[in-house]
Amino acid sequence: MSGPGFIREIFLGRPLPEGSWLNELPALAPLRAGERLSFDSPVTFLVGENGAGKSTLLEGIAVSCGFNPEGGTRNFSFSTRDTHSTLGDCLTVSRGAYPRDGFFLRAESFYNAASYIDTLDAGLLDSYGGKSLHDQSHGESFLALVQNRFGGEGLYLLDEPEAALSPARQLTLLGQMRLLVQEGAQLVVATHSPILMAYPGAAIYLLSERGVERTEYRHTEHYLLTRRFLNDPEGMLRMLFADGDG
Repeated sequence: MSGPGFIREIFLGRPLPEGSWLNELPALAPLRAGERLSFDSPVTFLVGENGAGKSTLLEGIAVSCGFNPEGGTRNFSFSTRDTHSTLGDCLTVSRGAYPRDGFFLRAESFYNAASYIDTLDAGLLDSYGGKSLHDQSHGESFLALVQNRFGGEGLYLLDEPEAALSPARQLTLLGQMRLLVQEGAQLVVATHSPILMAYPGAAIYLLSERGVERTEYRHTEHYLLTRRFLNDPEGMLRMLFADGDG
């Protein structure tokens, strides 16, 4: 299933700065070696353990595409703290087309993005549902953004969107992703959610100590561990608590 080509592949257009911690991140080893990471599906997932580099890579892609490092559209200019890495300055994005729209959604700084949206005039606020995102629950505001602001032929970069969503709402998000893809959108998502990464035909990249590997949904630890737990929660808990006193 071919994607819209807003991002076709990424590679390091220039070396990472000497002494940067990015040079020690195993997930970036293929890029440092001159390899290219392809995005040949409308939906691509970046998965892996905490600290594997998912958010760092997604942030780098976002910055190289012109998005605010803290989230939002290319027109968002707020900054609360300059903590993003230099990866985005070194990455080159190969494109086949330019999106009509786009948004970088990151869970950790969504509060700041929502505050910035509140400063927009009423006409622009209507495109976010016409109601302050702060006047909704975290999960409701996430979905309001996706349902009202995201549209066809857009590039959407989502960093752990499941953080605010119940399992039922994650299914709602899956449905919204399907509608966006049908309208020509491309999504790149860093996630731990086995629900989201079940999206049909999605490309899944596993970031680990071995670098970056393309994998199948049912081969991911997220799927295998979740299935094992749901099939036998009591047994898993017995093993987990085996060394405890309870």
